[in-house]
Amino acid sequence: MKACNRGVAVAVTAVSTAVALAACGSGTRSGAAGGNGPKIAVLLPDATTARWETQDLPLLRKKIMQLCADCSIQHANARGDVAIQREQMDSVITESVDAILLVPVDARALRPAVGQAAEAGIPVISYDRLAQGPISGYVSFDGEEVGRLQGRALLRAMGKRVPVPEIVMMNGDPSDPNAVSFKKGALSVLTGRVKIGKAYDTLQWRTDTANLNMSGAIAALGVDRIQGVYAANDGLAAGSISSLKSNKVDPLPPVTGQDAELGAVRRIVAGEQYMTVYKPFTPEASAGAAMAVAAARRTGLGEVGRDRVRTSDGRSVPAVLLTPVSVTVAGIKNTLVKDGFYTVEEICVPRLAAACSRAGLT
Repeated sequence: MKACNRGVAVAVTAVSTAVALAACGSGTRSGAAGGNGPKIAVLLPDATTARWETQDLPLLRKKIMQLCADCSIQHANARGDVAIQREQMDSVITESVDAILLVPVDARALRPAVGQAAEAGIPVISYDRLAQGPISGYVSFDGEEVGRLQGRALLRAMGKRVPVPEIVMMNGDPSDPNAVSFKKGALSVLTGRVKIGKAYDTLQWRTDTANLNMSGAIAALGVDRIQGVYAANDGLAAGSISSLKSNKVDPLPPVTGQDAELGAVRRIVAGEQYMTVYKPFTPEASAGAAMAVAAARRTGLGEVGRDRVRTSDGRSVPAVLLTPVSVTVAGIKNTLVKDGFYTVEEICVPRLAAACSRAGLT
């Protein structure tokens, strides 16, 4: 399949807030104009995880335009398809953008495309997931710490009801280097302290796949043998909890999560999900935008990225590594609400009024 033609896929107007959409295979493309300055491509991996389009993208756009009013932004979402993201990379390289901010669908599969960008003199900023190849900078959270937070929370929630509790591990997509880090961090805490009854890798982080896998785990292990569920993110938690409820599991075992999605926060208030990992998107997007603008202007990344990360080709590049936060029901008010991530009104829909009152969310 040929890469999208820029004239078809990207419509640019003189108004900085205007966005035009066009299809590129199964993915999407959009363009926002700020002027005749540097061109920055923002390439996102999927729409399965809500954060990319609802949180990261608007925050990235806003910060890029604040830092570089004459920058133009091109956005594409690969819809979880590696081939589409390769095409999107080819397209923005052909268009000679000045910098690419990339969240890879599959870090290994995108390595040749990252190399092609470098050969064309286009710096690639790896955002949230560490891409392979000659990237110029990296912005993310400490992935292993995310897993450690999840593992510690799960142990705390299960308590000492049985000497060695049995759990189901619902891991993320193994092609996502973050999923590998989350799993490694979790296992560093859980190994020797739990029995892993069933473990699954979930391609494309699909909620429906987690639902099916959890049903399989319940059939194989039985209801009484599942004392906890390690779910690598909130989407997998949602699928797992839906399956547990459909199979009449009561009470629900503690279930972990990540990303502080609104649905997950409501499940935590309702007592269906034990915790989530809050990764404040604003500082991550601010750092990603600042690094992309610095790369596009060729002003150097060292002032933005004070940390360092070693790339797959052995180089050390500037990085911003942020700290994740574990959130249970007791901490919602002093983290998510305090930071303005959600309002009490957004969280406390009518069906949760009593639970919100008990949680102090008033």
